[in-house]
Amino acid sequence: MIRVGLVGCGTIGLAHSLALKAIIRAGHADAAVVATHDVDRGRADAFARAHEGATAATTVDDLLDAVDAVWVCTPTSSHRDIVERAAARGVAVFCEKPLAPTLADAEAMCAAVAAAGVPAQVGLVLRTSPPFVALRDLLADRRFGPVMSVVFRDDQFFPIQGHYGSTWRADAAVAGAGTLLEHSIHDVDALRWCVDEIDDVVAAATAGFAGHEGIEDVATVLLRFAGGAVGTLTSVWHAVLSRPSTRRVEVLCRDGFVWLDDDFAGPVHVETSDGARTIDVDFAPWVHELPGLEADVFLPVKHYATADRGFLDALASGAPPDPGLGEGLVAHRLVADAYSRATSRGKRQRRAPAERQGAQRRRARP
Repeated sequence: MIRVGLVGCGTIGLAHSLALKAIIRAGHADAAVVATHDVDRGRADAFARAHEGATAATTVDDLLDAVDAVWVCTPTSSHRDIVERAAARGVAVFCEKPLAPTLADAEAMCAAVAAAGVPAQVGLVLRTSPPFVALRDLLADRRFGPVMSVVFRDDQFFPIQGHYGSTWRADAAVAGAGTLLEHSIHDVDALRWCVDEIDDVVAAATAGFAGHEGIEDVATVLLRFAGGAVGTLTSVWHAVLSRPSTRRVEVLCRDGFVWLDDDFAGPVHVETSDGARTIDVDFAPWVHELPGLEADVFLPVKHYATADRGFLDALASGAPPDPGLGEGLVAHRLVADAYSRATSRGKRQRRAPAERQGAQRRRARP
């Protein structure tokens, strides 16, 4: 039996807790959640009560000493420490995204996991989303010819309120950065996974309207793919509470147009010279049969269930977990490159008012 520990009993931790409980109850894994931990002891106690026989560990080390695998669902700044402690004990790791606030931290924790030889997976759950699985399958056989252009827009209300309630995402010391790192690292990975490898971050721009130092709430990135396609990714955290998380993806190929605007349920739309059609998508039947997950009430828990079962299956079979931490690191490097380019461009544009006025006058001369 795989003994599982949950560190971090907030919103994402709850999604994994519900998913793991359902998977185990349905008999899809020989596993048990045996320990929980959170800086808020009351939350850890509540999570422990949800899993028969589980206890709330006083410290992270106590939990790691009692488990074979740990789900790291804490705020980003604490990921590296927990992952490195787990690796030192030979404990398998499922780490939520992004891996760390900085690229250097992400590289260090990946190196620690590799040196220890422990199985590790990153929580890039768009890879389990039926619309993105269908998009990948449609593009994989090049039935529509080469991909020419991709337009990806991701928006949600700033996740320090509503059902997210993660106030730490307004703190750069904890989150590392804003919407591009904390949210759209999913999107960077999905673009690599569905479309093609990303060869270059050509340009990027960021902005902040909410007033949180070091936390951008707008980011636009221009990308070039290995096959020659170009794409844009725009990520926005706004204050429209009726839009909790919305993604629209448009892929223009030489001989076809594929798009989606519901990243959870689909459908996927296809248009060619022969006409337009829609493709309905869904999870595997076992996902819909999971007890207690008949309806997703606050997050798409079924996506987490698919990822969690994949990790448990990999541990049981000895197969490499997918996506491994290395995939998260590739996305992290691309995001870091985007921030670097956005910072560089921002420095060139930050001129004094008199200098800007002089440049405008020079441009206006005949």
